[in-house]
Amino acid sequence: MRVCAPGEIMPQIKHVAGSNFCDIGVAVDTRANRLIVVSAIDNLVKGAAGQAIQNMNLMCGFDETDGLHAAPLFP
Repeated sequence: MRVCAPGEIMPQIKHVAGSNFCDIGVAVDTRANRLIVVSAIDNLVKGAAGQAIQNMNLMCGFDETDGLHAAPLFP
């Protein structure tokens, strides 16, 4: 998980594509007195496929996070 600093660009899918990251952005709407939270994930890696890799790692005796901390595809 990576949290974007207030005032930065909100998370976008292109920033997490091909990775196991979940980017989270936060903004305050003072007019409506609300907190806005936006998150972005690549569901292919963060979802069932990523869980399958994690389970395979555990079953084969590898480190649980092997193969899941690759850099995102976006430069």
